[in-house]
Amino acid sequence: MGRPRREIRVGCAGWSIPKEHAAGFPEEGSHLARYSRRFPAVEINTSFYRPHRPSTYARWASETPPDFLFAVKAPRTITHERRLVDAAEPLVRFLDETASLGVKRGPLLVQLPPSLAFDPKLAEAFFDLLRRLHDGPVACEPRHRSWFAPEAERLLADRATARVAADPAVVPAASESGGWPGLVYRRLHGSPEMYRSAYPAPELEDLADRLASEADAAPTWCVFDNTAEGAATVDALAVLGRLRRPNGREG
Repeated sequence: MGRPRREIRVGCAGWSIPKEHAAGFPEEGSHLARYSRRFPAVEINTSFYRPHRPSTYARWASETPPDFLFAVKAPRTITHERRLVDAAEPLVRFLDETASLGVKRGPLLVQLPPSLAFDPKLAEAFFDLLRRLHDGPVACEPRHRSWFAPEAERLLADRATARVAADPAVVPAASESGGWPGLVYRRLHGSPEMYRSAYPAPELEDLADRLASEADAAPTWCVFDNTAEGAATVDALAVLGRLRRPNGREG
């Protein structure tokens, strides 16, 4: 099976394979190895909850095809416990651990708690720190409505940080990508029931067309996080199928 062009990365939050869909994946190998032969990317969410050894990241990288990429979610110690304050030590540790992914380390995802309002000084200090330590792609998913004002958009753009386009959206602007235009990063959590609901086929068709259009301008990621009942796998495969059809504008 062909892969979508390099600029489009469609995958799931985690690489579990629901039993009812296992027949659609290769039989041999670990769950990750099997997953990576159907998808071009994955988002590691477990890094939010606990650290992983560099050797673990290296093993994951070794189990996947050469063109496979991992997005990695920043630890909650940084975003939810320290709330971006005094983050240097855990941030350095996180970057050192994930460096073992090598060239397969894709965007870092910084998901902020819904209660964290935009504070210009705090945001500037954190993202300046992050950019001094890391020059790779970064996506930020703010979940407080104050982050969707022009000042916050400019701050992220000036620090080469894309703002995630999320569904459901806390405000209408949250459904569209923002911040730095050099990366598009979409996260679909399921709607109307977050983490569970599947997306209707027409919405997935429209999404695939939008991803193909966005990829003309920037590397484009789309991660399905409606994993609780296996909908993410089906939805992501449907989008890939659309992209791989001739009218899906596969490059």
